[in-house]
Amino acid sequence: MLEAKLQEAGLLKKLLDAIKELVTDANFECNEEGINLQAMDNSHVALVSVLIQAAGFKRYRCDRPMPLGVNLGSLTKVLKCAKDDDICTLKAADEADLLNLVYEAKNSDRIAEYEMKLMDIDSDQLGIPETEYDARVTLPSNEFSRIVRDLSLLGESVRIEVSKEGVRFASEGEAANGSILLRQTEGSISGGKIVALSKDGDDDGEVKEEDDEEENEDDDEDEEGSKKKKKSKGKKEKKVKKEDGDEDEEMGDVDEDGEEEQDDESEDEEESNGKKRKKKASSSSKPAKKAKTSKSKKGDDDDDTSGVLIEMNQHVSLTFSLKYLVNFSKSGSLANKVQLMMSNDVPLLVAYEFDQGHIRYYLAPKIGDD
Repeated sequence: MLEAKLQEAGLLKKLLDAIKELVTDANFECNEEGINLQAMDNSHVALVSVLIQAAGFKRYRCDRPMPLGVNLGSLTKVLKCAKDDDICTLKAADEADLLNLVYEAKNSDRIAEYEMKLMDIDSDQLGIPETEYDARVTLPSNEFSRIVRDLSLLGESVRIEVSKEGVRFASEGEAANGSILLRQTEGSISGGKIVALSKDGDDDGEVKEEDDEEENEDDDEDEEGSKKKKKSKGKKEKKVKKEDGDEDEEMGDVDEDGEEEQDDESEDEEESNGKKRKKKASSSSKPAKKAKTSKSKKGDDDDDTSGVLIEMNQHVSLTFSLKYLVNFSKSGSLANKVQLMMSNDVPLLVAYEFDQGHIRYYLAPKIGDD
């Protein structure tokens, strides 16, 4: 018996949207490790591999390995009856010819139940060999989607070249040619670091460090304001003396504070009201701190999705069909990052990793002329 409860039905929807145009019918292989699907497209050019780990389910039970043969178009229609945040439970008995889907609404007592006919699909589980790739490129999934979508308007194929210069996507069409180069990210707006695959909170440390610097700046400003107050008070006492000493007094202030000419212009205001000068300085420092912090945090958030990481053992240049890459890019709704793994004369691996598992595509390169 199989019983698998997902926290959100939206995950299954996104997975099916990503593969339904490549594969029509497929077996979901269920075992104690989770649910996985492996299938090739009709032209046998691309292979898709999906895994939802047992730990990714809210509750998972599979007494023995069993295949669930489904038509992906029909399953997509049944899943459209669920909201993205509904709790989705898949149930199937041993040797059963029906798949039971239950949707439980989180904010109400609504429970919807559907049954779908299963199919007998003869398919061999393909063994995917472990491959040491010569180049691995990690980039934002939305950037990858944009590149393949833009280049697909020009031609049918794209040449992906990984070199010391970076990773280049080039397409040649009948009317126009296009080329996009992504260089290795050596620094970011606020971090100055290469963005890696890990999801640890390194960025928070940077924000904290900048905040500490800002606090020190605020302390310096308060100290400076108190000094100016004392000096302005001293100036009132000295003003009884000769008027000729004003210039010397101002010059002394410049030497002592290390201020620029703008402080000379504000001397008269400080002499008239030292307290007003102090309040103005302290009040203006607070908005500056907030603005700098918010900018820093925004930059850190951008780092999470804007970094390009290139790992290369040797130069790689291969040509692929853009039609397939556009289909692969639909998985960008599942993960912020995508990995492209390449070796000469070896299928391209396009991998999206998400919390509950992964989806991977393998695409054979084009050989010779288009």
